[in-house]
Amino acid sequence: MSRKTLRSFSGTCVVVAMVATLWMNHSITSAAEPLRVMSFNVRYGTANDGKDAWPLRKDVVISTITDFGPDLLGTQETQPDQAKFFRESLPTHQYVGWPRDESKVSEECGILIRTDRFELVDSGQFWLSETPDEKFSKSWDSSLPRVVTWTLLKDRKADHREFVFANTHFDHRGETARQESAKLIRKRMTEEIPGLPVVLTGDFNCAEGSTGYKSLVADGLLLDTFRNAHPQPLESEGTFHTFTGKPGTDRIDWIMTTTHFKTITAEIVRSNTNGRYPSDHFPVTAVIEWTSNK
Repeated sequence: MSRKTLRSFSGTCVVVAMVATLWMNHSITSAAEPLRVMSFNVRYGTANDGKDAWPLRKDVVISTITDFGPDLLGTQETQPDQAKFFRESLPTHQYVGWPRDESKVSEECGILIRTDRFELVDSGQFWLSETPDEKFSKSWDSSLPRVVTWTLLKDRKADHREFVFANTHFDHRGETARQESAKLIRKRMTEEIPGLPVVLTGDFNCAEGSTGYKSLVADGLLLDTFRNAHPQPLESEGTFHTFTGKPGTDRIDWIMTTTHFKTITAEIVRSNTNGRYPSDHFPVTAVIEWTSNK
């Protein structure tokens, strides 16, 4: 099979096994298992959260993850000590992630991939700024440097098909930053990895009707797995709850895919252990499967 060099999600060059034209004619020759995907803002570990402090809830975080059993997990607000905890507590998964700034407790948009299913081909990070390949850069009205962590994976249970799994956390204050961040991700997808399957997780800090959301789903570039599974809005879809279990109005945590995947189920996980919630966000999940001819 021929190979072609494409620009990666980070702007550097990687080798991709199949180009877009080949994907369109490719069928999965074996029955591929569904992919279980989770996005989880775990709340940064140094926060002064009293009875909800990280040491008191970290085991609940792990049990919430293992109860779902994700093949792919994107975490937000992950500090280095939390990343170390995930590496130790989830030996079935490989952790990928780097700090967004120079702080010793800097957030990472961590990715965990199931090692028995996926081969990690390449990985990297870019900044959500006007100079995305400049380390620690910040632009627009963003209050903090923000990043996208990405991996290029081969799915061993789907004829070794390659795809990008990316994870991000948009700024919580800057509306312009959120809009421009969505445009940047869209540009990278359409100009640098055109036609390559993508799974995107994140805390986007904006609602379904926002400009950032609309930019990502425009022209069917990405599909919202939750809305695919629930075409009619549910009574309560908020994913931020400040450890109360009472959801806010907006669904700000999303799992999105290109049309190379179809959604089987998608849920907001509102479970707790004896009244203790794992985070101030509800994690979100999706079970997706490869489409056969895209």
